[in-house]
Amino acid sequence: MSTEVAKRRAIFRGLHKDGCFVLPNPWDLGSVRRLEGLGFKALATTSAGFAWSMGRDDNTMTRDDVLGHLRMMCDATDLPVNADFEAGFADDAEGVAANVLLAIETGVAGLSIEDRIGFELYDLKRAQERIRAARQAIDQSGQDVVLVGRCEGLLINRTDRTSTIDRMVAYAEAGADCLYAPGMKEPSDISALVAAVAPKPVNVMLIGPEMKVAAMADLGVRRVSTGGSLAAAAWAGFDDAVNKLVEQGHLPPRRPRS
Repeated sequence: MSTEVAKRRAIFRGLHKDGCFVLPNPWDLGSVRRLEGLGFKALATTSAGFAWSMGRDDNTMTRDDVLGHLRMMCDATDLPVNADFEAGFADDAEGVAANVLLAIETGVAGLSIEDRIGFELYDLKRAQERIRAARQAIDQSGQDVVLVGRCEGLLINRTDRTSTIDRMVAYAEAGADCLYAPGMKEPSDISALVAAVAPKPVNVMLIGPEMKVAAMADLGVRRVSTGGSLAAAAWAGFDDAVNKLVEQGHLPPRRPRS
């Protein structure tokens, strides 16, 4: 791996050591360029945003689709890129490990592994084995890639916060460098998660305007991401313009590009 990629990985790991940084989620080259120009320190891919850009639903892209996308995104920017690597594109731990090695070759500085299969979660033991396999693959590669353990329970209406935090602790013990439970938004829950996995950093996804970066920082969160929200906002603007064209025969006023 090139010296430049190694440098990006070192920078990315350093961002997790203290403070709180915003990790926005672009989905194509245009959104990479816009976010890069706004001064963000790192970027992360979004499985939903990528899928929508290809006319597909989230969680329907193949492993090779995603690997190609990761390579394109990493090649497009000098910033570190964290990969939304979904559930590792394999059920068994060995398959996850093999696929993580392929993801590392794309140049990513970090990657997440989810514990979800369809609308169910892997049982805790198996989910932990999958994180452990990803950890071993990264260590085998000799590359300094940040491993994010991700629990999807809150996104599929598993509302027991205690169970989610227990999973985060288990993934930390299995070797995850950073812990992420998308859907967690109550300050008390976030504080409990931060305390449970300390000193390892926690990622929180912004959900709606009531969640603010400064408030997340005050709770001890180290990184704040946007998930598919930026892509969803872009598509909402597209839909609004097209609906006006179809229903009213005109476009909305064109906003000047900043």
